[in-house]
Parts: sequence; C-alpha cells; structure tokens
Amino acid sequence: MLGFDIGGTNLRVGVVEEGKFLNILHEPIENQFDEQGTIDQVIKLISRAMSPGVATIGVGVPSVVDLKKGIVYDTVNIPSWKEVPLKEILESKFEVPVLINNDANCFVLGEKYFGSGQNVNNLTGLILGTGVGAGLIMNNKLVPGHNCGAGEFGMVSYLGHDYEYYCGGGNFRSLYGRDAAEAFLLASDKQPEALKIWNSYGNHLAELIKLVLYTADPESIVLGGSISKAFPFFKDSMLQSLQTFAFKNSLANLNIHVSELEYAGVLGAAYLHIDSGV
Repeated sequence: MLGFDIGGTNLRVGVVEEGKFLNILHEPIENQFDEQGTIDQVIKLISRAMSPGVATIGVGVPSVVDLKKGIVYDTVNIPSWKEVPLKEILESKFEVPVLINNDANCFVLGEKYFGSGQNVNNLTGLILGTGVGAGLIMNNKLVPGHNCGAGEFGMVSYLGHDYEYYCGGGNFRSLYGRDAAEAFLLASDKQPEALKIWNSYGNHLAELIKLVLYTADPESIVLGGSISKAFPFFKDSMLQSLQTFAFKNSLANLNIHVSELEYAGVLGAAYLHIDSGV
C-alpha cells in the first residue's frame, strides 16, 4: 500500500507493508499557485515511490473531499486547488484503486492502527500546525462526515476570530511578535517572554479542547503537528484552564498526549483502504 500526505507546504509519500515503511520520500510543494504543476509534482513523487507490489494508493489532503468521487475542494494553503478530481487523475495514471480523505482523518487513522489509539474506542486527533485540523474515531470507526468535514473545530468562531487563529501557528507573529518556531527555541532557553507566550497558548488550546469534549467526548486526544513539539511549555497552563470544564468525571478520564509516530498521516493514508473495506 502507498500512502501520500499532502500538507500545506510539504508532500510526503511512503510504501507501507505490515505497518512498516519500505521507503519514505518528502519534498516541499514547488508552487501552490499552479494547479497542474502541483498535480504533476504529486504524480512524479508517487512514481518515484511506486513499486510493483503496490495495489492501492491512499491520499490525505488538507481540505474537504467528495469521498465517493475523490474530488478535492478548496485545499488549505494550496489556493490553486479549488476543485481537483484527484482520484480520477491518479487512477488513470497508476491503474490501482485510489482513496482520498482529509489529512487530519489520515493522521488519527494512523494513530488508531499503529500509535497510541490502538486500544482506544473514541479518539480525537488534533493537528496543531500552521492551522488546526482534527480527525475523529468514534466507536472504533473513522467519522469523516457527509462532506469529509467532521471535526473542523478550528473553524468555529472564538474571540472575534476562530480557534485556528489562536491555536494554529500561522498567526503567532501577529499575536505575540514571534513566530512559533522562534518562541519554541526561546522557551527551550527558558526565556521568560517565550514561556509567557506558551502559557497564553495553553489557555487558548484548553478552550479548543473543551469544545472537542463537549461535542465528540473522546477518551483520548492525541496532538500532532509542529506546535505539539512545544507541549512541555504549554501543558501546565492547558491543564489548569481545563479545570473549568463542566463534567469533572469526563475530564478525569481523559488522556491528552503528543503523538510518537513519525509520518502518522502517511500511515493512515496507506490504510484508508483497510478502514473503508476496499
């Protein structure tokens, strides 16, 4: 099986056999404003990774998807991808079944099959990167929603913007005068200014997690994305702010942790066929 994770800035692809990568390739997207150019880059990278034993291709994209037709709509950070029939394009090129899904769904599916969610019935995966994405496992089944938009918590209005504005990394500089990577490095050196930034971030993330708890009620939340690396710096303020959550027993039964899987999205994309029964 081949899994492909299309991010807002990077492409990652790997051939997976029994949960292990036979190979893994990655490269930055060359031009997000060139629809055909980006499609061609995806095809070239899959061609490099492809091997004779690959029988299926799964692709995760940061967007909503027509799951039956495999059409990708309004891809985040790839403005040229307004309506791309990606399933049809890839099946025509590689002549194997292709499944397309949201990248956060692929992330949580990777965690379910190979990570911390293997023994968890109700799992939410939160990707904290440039933006915020979420995938839901409920009663041991991936829940994509009718338009593959279930779990878009980041788009919900919050403090005059939305949760993504405060919990993603894209607005760190406008909020704090530092970008997220810079704030992480400064916090690693125990700089008070940076520690204060992450303390504030933890408070905002706690409000997002409350929304997740009130709507999805998971037993476990796994964090991924670049910002999750700063978890030690925002964990305490996040947990403190969560104490105002109304249902104390639910909070006591909740496990929040950072993913330990490398390329969880690629693994989940490769196993979309197993989850769908194809």
